[in-house]
Amino acid sequence: MKIKEITYPTALDTIPNVLDDNIDVFVETEEGLRFTMTVCTPAFYLSWMEKENLEFVPAAPPDVIVKELNHENIKNALETYCEDHGYWMKLYFLAGQRDGIFAEEKPDEMMGEPDPEESDITPH
Repeated sequence: MKIKEITYPTALDTIPNVLDDNIDVFVETEEGLRFTMTVCTPAFYLSWMEKENLEFVPAAPPDVIVKELNHENIKNALETYCEDHGYWMKLYFLAGQRDGIFAEEKPDEMMGEPDPEESDITPH
């Protein structure tokens, strides 16, 4: 999979601190697929946790993480998601969905009922 175009709904030159923020980006591939991805910096997580008085980042769909929000970093990071026929790009996109393959019951179905004696998964 190859990237045809990356569009920024928020212009990169309007971001107050490119080392501590997050943005959405629209990705169109040469194959005609379109994805919305969230790109953030590591510092953004720390600032957000401080602001929200959190000691951890709660479970959520993944973000693409770059050191600095600039086109080159974002493009380079997104290109790695397109490797292997776009496996990670597709998985990232699907991970944010609550229907289809990632409907709440699907992971249970895919994994089957774990046998505590034969599994690394420990029921709580």
